[in-house]
Amino acid sequence: MSAPAGGGLRYAYNTNGMTSHRLPDALSLLADTGYDGVALTVDVAHHDPFAPRLAARTAALARRLDRLGLGSTVETGARFLLDPRCKHEPTLVTPDPAGRARRLAFLRLCVDIAADLGSEAVSFWAGVPAPGMDASPGGAAWKHLVDGVRAVVSYAAERGVVAAFEPEPGMLVEDCAGWSRLAALVPGLRLALDTGHCLVTGGVAPHQAVLRHAGDLGAVAVEDMPRGRHEHRAPGEGDMDLPAVLGALRTVRYGGLVSLELSRDAHRADVLVPGALRALRHAEEHAGRAAAGGAPGAPAAHGAAGTPEGAR
Repeated sequence: MSAPAGGGLRYAYNTNGMTSHRLPDALSLLADTGYDGVALTVDVAHHDPFAPRLAARTAALARRLDRLGLGSTVETGARFLLDPRCKHEPTLVTPDPAGRARRLAFLRLCVDIAADLGSEAVSFWAGVPAPGMDASPGGAAWKHLVDGVRAVVSYAAERGVVAAFEPEPGMLVEDCAGWSRLAALVPGLRLALDTGHCLVTGGVAPHQAVLRHAGDLGAVAVEDMPRGRHEHRAPGEGDMDLPAVLGALRTVRYGGLVSLELSRDAHRADVLVPGALRALRHAEEHAGRAAAGGAPGAPAAHGAAGTPEGAR
């Protein structure tokens, strides 16, 4: 999705960082603060896909988003939605066929929600291979993953939804190189690029990942992270060169939502929601001045004070 010439980036906030807010209140806060959209994590706290009257609730949510002028993406990274005792399980690489089928059914349901909301994309990931499972490129884990991702991409295409796959540190596909390997096997797959993850896995700088994969992008997140540690942090609280990343997104004229995922910070969402947006706009302004040949920009302002609380 390309941005209009000269247009600024469009920012969104992930609802997994607003779990102390009711969803209607969270959406109103985002709209009133000036965000352009929401990254909706389908979960027990917000828009539970297994609660009654899903179709009616989704239709009502679509109307509310329209009234508030918010775009959306759908996120599928709920921690305990499918298994209350095992984080993120089952996945597309779970050895048990019934478990993989449950994950696939959930992802198809999320595609349906995205289609009914008119969302820009659905983001999903691989999962962590079980101990002892063959995770080599030709092994069982990769075979299960390719089969599952092909099914998701095919179903998303039927519903007119962009299927964007997110490399996650520690999972079977954890970086852009792994995504490229997967995409070569699954035509039509787009990249959900969390630029902070590039600081964790190394190999390519966040802004370089944007430039390299400009034509692949289906979703983008830009929260800060410390180098080598999977800790989602507010802008200015990690090692991200945020002006460089936002400048790269402007260079490639990325027009999709650019989201923040601060899932461990719901307790300070009242501060982070407005503070993070100010920091993003500040960094984007400096990126714009640098691109125009102005003076080098100062580091992005901190979104808010506070102690980071760990990985996703």
